[in-house]
Amino acid sequence: MGRRKPHIRKKQNGGENLGKIPRKAYEDIVKENEKFIKYYQSQKICKEDEWNDFITAIKSDLPATFRITGSKEVAKKMLEIVKGELIEECLHQTEGGDTSIAPLPWYPDNLAWQLTLTRKDIRRSEAYFKLHNFLITETENGTISRQETVSMIPPLLLDIKSHHKVLDMCAAPGSKTAQIIEMLHGDTDVTLPTGYVVANDIDNKRCYMLVHQAKRLNSPCMAVINHDSAILPNLVEDDGNGGTKQVLYDRVLCDVPCSGDGTLRKNPDIWMKWTPANCLHQHIVQSRILKRGIELVAVGGRVVYSTCSLNPIENEAVIHHILAESNGAVELVDVNDILPELKHSPGLDHWLVGNKYLEFFNTFEEVEQKWRTVIRPQMFPPKIEDRERYHLNRCIRILPHQQNTGAFFVAVLQKIKPLGKQMPTSEVVEPDSVSTSETDKISESQSTTIKREHEDVFARGYRKKRRFEGYKEDPFVFFKEGETVWEDIKSYYEISDNFDSKCLLTRCLGGKKKNIYFTSPAVKDLVLHNQQSVKFINTGIRTFVRSDNRNMKCAFRLAQEGLESIIPFIGGHRKINIPKDDLITLLLNDSPDKPPIISTLSEMVQKQVETLSPGSCILIYTEENGKGDKPLVLYVSGWRGTQSLRCYTSLPSTVHFLRILKGDISKYIVNKFQKSDEEENGPSTSTKTQAVNAKSE
Repeated sequence: MGRRKPHIRKKQNGGENLGKIPRKAYEDIVKENEKFIKYYQSQKICKEDEWNDFITAIKSDLPATFRITGSKEVAKKMLEIVKGELIEECLHQTEGGDTSIAPLPWYPDNLAWQLTLTRKDIRRSEAYFKLHNFLITETENGTISRQETVSMIPPLLLDIKSHHKVLDMCAAPGSKTAQIIEMLHGDTDVTLPTGYVVANDIDNKRCYMLVHQAKRLNSPCMAVINHDSAILPNLVEDDGNGGTKQVLYDRVLCDVPCSGDGTLRKNPDIWMKWTPANCLHQHIVQSRILKRGIELVAVGGRVVYSTCSLNPIENEAVIHHILAESNGAVELVDVNDILPELKHSPGLDHWLVGNKYLEFFNTFEEVEQKWRTVIRPQMFPPKIEDRERYHLNRCIRILPHQQNTGAFFVAVLQKIKPLGKQMPTSEVVEPDSVSTSETDKISESQSTTIKREHEDVFARGYRKKRRFEGYKEDPFVFFKEGETVWEDIKSYYEISDNFDSKCLLTRCLGGKKKNIYFTSPAVKDLVLHNQQSVKFINTGIRTFVRSDNRNMKCAFRLAQEGLESIIPFIGGHRKINIPKDDLITLLLNDSPDKPPIISTLSEMVQKQVETLSPGSCILIYTEENGKGDKPLVLYVSGWRGTQSLRCYTSLPSTVHFLRILKGDISKYIVNKFQKSDEEENGPSTSTKTQAVNAKSE
């Protein structure tokens, strides 16, 4: 989200503008709002005896959380590092301070952690400083996701399998999308999932934030598109008989735009601008997005609806409205057994609808005419006699005081039969039917206004010309049979005939191909059939990179990002099994000017590279765990020079591999505590040795 413009006070009585009002620092914000207190006490969102705990919690700072990502073997190794080398040191700190570090009890396999650390804690302790650096570097590599606790819940409730087609309707900035991709690849016995993730967002600029987040997972089974989710077009796919059929998704996530008052702990400025009217402007948009999600999910499929709002008008009212219109085609799923240790409250089956002056109405008939443009009949709760029918108590309300988190709402819906005529369908239009010319110029909060304008357009029956704006995308050009560069690549890397080269693509129509990307067959089919009807922002992972070198027989080297996807198809000629000490040596000596000489490496490596021609290669390290479990295998992109061997990895990847191998990463991490000791006591022996070696080289 872009930085907001400073608020300017308007001139009064014909006078001059009074100038800019500076934004308050978060620590200076008074966390009080009388209307907020009165409104939510009236709504009874929590028990009376818990109200003080709720208010105290929501006024406190939000603890930081992170989640360990990656394959099961890598995740286990990272968990060992977190628990053994980082957390253990922090827990043994003797200095004072109100800090706590613990795994989230409800998240599977202890892969998510919550820590209460302030900047002061990080400054005063080397152990905390190491943990902080760990989170930064591993986040850059994609093995850690610094994600808010409650944000982790919706993807878990989707229950994703490797064959599922998943739609994330409002995906930016992308932390949930990344989690979905990770779950799609969760089955380690499946080399390449047959399912895929389509991640959509209405804001063109925020789509690039989404790409940045998702690309860290290095998945060929993901595509990012840019469209208004409430009117998302029907995408088509190959039906296997030479024709096409509509794509129906197995799982849909509707993490919709909302007023966001559940994020008060991390966005305290909401205290100053919160009003009861915020929710009224969101309800219609949220209902339309959820309705479209239900239309796009297959029978038997699951839709997860979530908001970071406390307001029942944005939560239970939306769910009730959809259930009432679906006439039994959709039902709420009881998910209490899925995350049994997650503390939460059940959904409400009764709430009040009010205007901005806190005048509450029990039924729509009580609403004055002047308020009927913003207060709609579907916002009201079900009648007493109908409450059992909807099972709104199956919704999940997470309140800040229950387990020290932000506030959140989640509902899981299952489509049990096709939608009947009784449910008004969303007006699905062709991609050029609705104008989003302003969409790319607005922040996330403003995007809702644009969606409401679209709602008004449909209400009047107008059809506006939609223009694709924002950044102009390069084309997606897939390989065809007999592609010239492919024959050289295939021969050089001894790639199996089982590999479908038509899943490779470039982003240029002419000239030299610099980067070659790989997608799964299902994603390729999706792009080819739909790139004229919806704006694709990104798909594929970089797999081959042009590297013109006079000593290389093939003009393309292997990129680290696509290595795990392509390696099952590559022959053994350019694969090198490397022991731990040699791999650490190569990672530590990553300078292209002075790479390690082959003769200095182990005899095992020397024998393998003896007949290997110069060029790109794959370094493979295998670590048996001694427990009979699947071994940890690391694939590292390498380069065989005429007399040398080196790794071809980015800095975050280099640090990540060294961390797993227990190599020395001090040269990549600035340790200010060690620096302070050296300034006081002089450089240590190891530091002097490093300095001497550097000078001699």
